[in-house]
Amino acid sequence: MRIASFEPLIGDDATVLVLGTMPSVKSLEGQEYYGNRQNAFWPILFGVFEEEMTTDYERKKELLRRHRIALWDVLQSCEREGSLDSKIKGEEPNDIVGLLKAYPTIKTIVFSSQKAAQYFKKYIGTIEGITFVTMPSPSGANARMSLQDKLNHWKTLKSFI
Repeated sequence: MRIASFEPLIGDDATVLVLGTMPSVKSLEGQEYYGNRQNAFWPILFGVFEEEMTTDYERKKELLRRHRIALWDVLQSCEREGSLDSKIKGEEPNDIVGLLKAYPTIKTIVFSSQKAAQYFKKYIGTIEGITFVTMPSPSGANARMSLQDKLNHWKTLKSFI
């Protein structure tokens, strides 16, 4: 089944772009980035900024805006059964270069997984003037790291804002 990613969540003054691969089945069903409660992205992000976690999607988006973080996916569409990145086939990339031209304040790209970084490298490569950082995946499928270990890695995000 062919699926498509969401539009970017981005404010005019964003300085950091966090890129995933593709939304999960649960994220697509709920029409929310990182909508699967088994994914620790939102608890990690709220932990990075030492704010109280919420399930309210509008408050989650507000956290991004306040900290000048944009959110998107490397891939625009793909064929995938289930939610695992390893099942992605026939992928098409998003126009990330175009987004960066439209939002020149973005100076750092943070990949939310190794797979997102691999797809970016495959389709885009490097971009002069942009810092690239790859974080451990917040996915529940990344069970080899504890939530605290993931949070400790993601805390470096603050140094790019």
